[in-house]
Amino acid sequence: MQHLPITRMTLYKHGVGFFERRAQFNGENIGLSYRVEEMNDVLKSLTAIDWGEGQVLSIEYTTPQTREERLSDCTIALHDARSLRDLLIGLRGRQVRLHREHGDPYTGILVGIDEVPERQPMESALVSIVVEDSSQVKVLALSTLRGVEILDDAAASDLSFFLETATGQETHRNVDIHLTPGDHDLAVSYIAPAPTWRVSYRLITDEVSAKGKGEALLQGWGIFDNRLGEDLQAVQLSLVAGMPISFVYDLYTPFTPERPVVQEEPRVAAGPVGFEGAVEALEMDQARGTPLSAPAMGAMRAMAAVPAAKARLSADAIAQSAAVKTQGETLGELFQYAIETPVTVGRGQSAMVPIIASRMNFHKDLLYNGHKLPSHPVATLRLNNTTGMTLERGPVTVVESGEYVGEAVLPFTAPSSELIVPYAVELGIKVSEENGTHYEARSLKLKESYLHFEEWEIRWRDYRLSNSTGEPRIVLVEHPRTLSYDLFDTPTPQEKTDTYLRFVVSVPPHGEARLKVQERHLTRRREELHRQSYEGLQHYLQQGLIDQKTMDRVTKLLMLWQNIATYEGKLQECEKERQKIYEAQRQIQGNMGTLAQTGKEGTLRSRYVEQLEGTEEQLKALAQQEANLKAEIERVQREIAERLSAF
Repeated sequence: MQHLPITRMTLYKHGVGFFERRAQFNGENIGLSYRVEEMNDVLKSLTAIDWGEGQVLSIEYTTPQTREERLSDCTIALHDARSLRDLLIGLRGRQVRLHREHGDPYTGILVGIDEVPERQPMESALVSIVVEDSSQVKVLALSTLRGVEILDDAAASDLSFFLETATGQETHRNVDIHLTPGDHDLAVSYIAPAPTWRVSYRLITDEVSAKGKGEALLQGWGIFDNRLGEDLQAVQLSLVAGMPISFVYDLYTPFTPERPVVQEEPRVAAGPVGFEGAVEALEMDQARGTPLSAPAMGAMRAMAAVPAAKARLSADAIAQSAAVKTQGETLGELFQYAIETPVTVGRGQSAMVPIIASRMNFHKDLLYNGHKLPSHPVATLRLNNTTGMTLERGPVTVVESGEYVGEAVLPFTAPSSELIVPYAVELGIKVSEENGTHYEARSLKLKESYLHFEEWEIRWRDYRLSNSTGEPRIVLVEHPRTLSYDLFDTPTPQEKTDTYLRFVVSVPPHGEARLKVQERHLTRRREELHRQSYEGLQHYLQQGLIDQKTMDRVTKLLMLWQNIATYEGKLQECEKERQKIYEAQRQIQGNMGTLAQTGKEGTLRSRYVEQLEGTEEQLKALAQQEANLKAEIERVQREIAERLSAF
């Protein structure tokens, strides 16, 4: 069967590859082999096109059953150590022709083979056959048998199926493409799981000006692995940056849905039918953030102490050492690096191919961000992506004047976007932070029975930078940006990002510098006027939020509310007194119930009656007092309402 080699391969970052196999040949079949775990993606995407005069008729593939499951219905099963015996047993009752060592062959229906007694050679077994066109049964020794010709088509098919299945690999499945007879120029494309490709960068700088500017060479290498089980010869390779949506859909496993069992039943009125909607969710997780990798200062000093070699790494030397022949192309939301030079990689090998070599201007800065790295700023190279290509996320090694100075991780960067490479920690600059929050009143208004406040919520952060080196340093301090807060009494930031403000701080040699960032946010709240205190009003007066006239008017209201509170307290005391009188009356009435009307008990009873009359007078006096208090409360409330309406 013809071999269909891989001619084009596109690798993605999410563990999938797109492969194209193509060859010219003459024949009616061509076979491909895939790992079991690849079959779902292959069946989802496989496309076969004959660019010649022929046509694709059908595509056949091995079922997902195990070898034992596929052979369970086969009438012939051969053991490794007794295949001839098992074959003759399986051919029992089938039309065969037995070729003998001497004499003409016997043609007829195979009766079977006698079992060999234990400890006797297999050749002593006897084979019996009903000869064709007769009722005679011929018996011959197995040792004289020189060949078995299967004349039954079903038996021959079973034997072929057994041999094909038994010799197949359990880890792989075969896919056969059936074609019309003749010449073909067949191309087969499909997607299959593949190790994600990676990218590794080198950033080489030669000379840096006193202002921290210069030109750098960015070189990128694409790294991929050949896990296809075959050598790749002169393959057209493309590497795609981005995140296409992809998933596994089980097309390979046969699925037979269960059907309901319907039985005869009496005809009754049908009830309501409800259907539940099906929901399919695809969840994607993408790693975020850029880890920072910086060399230890001791290691850097040790490297600086090593004498420089005569041949130093330079941007020109690196650029000339590896020719980059890559065509960049935007594919909607994706970006493709098409390697123009054919790639050859052996089976089980990995390879690196140059995909980017571009010069770009840079500016060297010290950036401080306490959330990403506390206490010290980071030396960074800031560039614009002028490569015309999308840069995929990957590690970058920074070489300055021929020496390794650090490393970082390049984020996913679109063309013309700024690229910041933090590669080393500046231990000579130390940064400490203090922060806090407080509130300041902005305005105060009286409306109805409330005080309406406008207050500034003020957040501040104090950055203190100390320089232990003998050179002046300029540090860009990154401060978190909050859209609902405004800066005040703070230097103007030099730059803004979506999440940070960058402030320039100049730190003298062996000196210190300070940056205080203040932000405020206007908040509103209200408080009930009757809950205020004289001391609080005095504070507002001192702050200039209210004038003396307003102070006097509110003070008068507070006094009126205090009067109401006093009156309500007296009402509560009246109620308590009433309950005491009620309790005394109940006790007197209880005592009276046990006394007679005459004699000493009658005299005592008369005194109890007098006491009851006295309590009734007390109740009347309490009722009058309560009425007076309630009337006074109503009067004060009217006065309060009149005064409030005047605001």
